[in-house]
Amino acid sequence: MVSPLNNVPMRLWLVLSLCVVLVASPIHAEPSASRGKSIYMKANCVGCHKWHGGGGGSYGGVALSLRATALSREALILVIRCGRPATNMPYHYRKAYKDDNRECYGSNSASLGDATPPRAHHFLSDRDVAAVVDYVQSDIQGRGTPSYDDCVAFWGVDARRCKLMAQAESNGEKQ
Repeated sequence: MVSPLNNVPMRLWLVLSLCVVLVASPIHAEPSASRGKSIYMKANCVGCHKWHGGGGGSYGGVALSLRATALSREALILVIRCGRPATNMPYHYRKAYKDDNRECYGSNSASLGDATPPRAHHFLSDRDVAAVVDYVQSDIQGRGTPSYDDCVAFWGVDARRCKLMAQAESNGEKQ
């Protein structure tokens, strides 16, 4: 029996193959740091770490400054997935601390008791966690005091808070 695909010209096969490669390639994907910024907002990281990543006091306690942290990529992934025991940093991994699951710090909620981190309102996939880490490392970590340019990069040029920041900077005030 002869396959009907044998009658398809080689040029068409090449074009179709190229289309499949292009559609599946990272060239078509939204940059990870850009996705990470969106997830940073959706997962309410801004609630504690603020839009600029500087942390400080908030309803969740005193959040770590992502601008000043020396945490490695692997450590950031662990903290986002598993939270921080005995703090208000929530875990974003659906299976964290459940039953016999000890993927987070070798512990589960039974062994941590009251030190178990709170559950995040939004769980994140491993891809989402990686995107948030890409965003933190490319746009926040290691940077100094937040600037007007940082504000515009996060909120956009028309944001009221950025206009106020620019005005304060032009008056020599610190934000």
